[in-house]
Amino acid sequence: MSDLDQSTNPDAPYRVAFSHVTGIGPARMTALERRFETLAHAWSADRTMLREAGLDGRTVDEFESTRATLDPFEAYERMLDAGVNALTVEDDGYPRRLREIADPPPLLYVKGELAERDEWSIAIVGTRRPTAYGRQVTSSLAGELADSGLTIVSGLARGVDGIAHETALERGARTVAVVASGLDRVYPPEHQGLAAQILESGGAWISEYPLGTRPDARFFPRRNRIIAGVTLGTLVTEAGEKSGTWHTVTSALDQGREVFAVPGPITSEQSAGANNVIKRGLGKLVTCAQDVLDELNVGPIERQAELAEQLPEDPVEAMLLQQIGSEPIHVDELSRLLQHPVHETAAAMATLELKGLIHQVGPMTYARR
Repeated sequence: MSDLDQSTNPDAPYRVAFSHVTGIGPARMTALERRFETLAHAWSADRTMLREAGLDGRTVDEFESTRATLDPFEAYERMLDAGVNALTVEDDGYPRRLREIADPPPLLYVKGELAERDEWSIAIVGTRRPTAYGRQVTSSLAGELADSGLTIVSGLARGVDGIAHETALERGARTVAVVASGLDRVYPPEHQGLAAQILESGGAWISEYPLGTRPDARFFPRRNRIIAGVTLGTLVTEAGEKSGTWHTVTSALDQGREVFAVPGPITSEQSAGANNVIKRGLGKLVTCAQDVLDELNVGPIERQAELAEQLPEDPVEAMLLQQIGSEPIHVDELSRLLQHPVHETAAAMATLELKGLIHQVGPMTYARR
């Protein structure tokens, strides 16, 4: 066993090791943390203790098989040597919006750099086989949204995803790729160069899967919830009726995020999914980037980031912002939580709305941007 830097959280290597175990996701990881004093204790636990912690027999089998061949400290150092960091939900660098969803990844692997300004981001998703129309609208909208200062987030897949990332890079904007594999693998392989450019530009790749994990069809729906979760909203530029894009749309809706869709020809199978998002009232029709910006009520991103950094200087606003997430909450409830008069709370909320940090979703009801 190799030495570990004394500054490292002693649970970190074990947290990485547990992420290698098939069947241990957010819920079971939480159960282990509640049952054992440390993850080191959990790693050395016997079958009976693991079953008492809530793991089923199959997961215990998977764990014992992994434990027999994996050294937590060696796995952790391999990760660091690959230039990858692992963030827990409690870490400052963990994306705030992702922390708010119902099942955030207990461990988020990051290669590259996440930035505070990534809180102002938009997911652009769609078919892997875009038509000429789909390519045109994706490039046009991604370019305008990137120019506005939004970070462009997508899944590094063929088609719409790749166009969105490429356009952001061409505009000198930030872009983040969310992948369904370990960060030592690029899929599809023809996007090796694109993935490298994302890192060279100062962007990032993120994943909930440890190094060595191969892409698998089962992982993509889980990946899509992260794409929706880290962003203000999801834009579908072109997607078929049975496109995997639906996973991202439903995740965004479940998370209380905005959904947008570009209408396409009614004769085009590649636009059937996007058209149905609009027809079923699941997302807002978009014909230009300004439609998205207006709905999200975002102003100049640099100014909003600057204002966000200044918030802690106002204790009431800072406390309110800590209580407000993506789920709508009424002023009366906020007043009760903070034990402040309603009129003071309402005044602070109005200020936060003017700063573009929250938005009103109903009478005296607000949600975080």
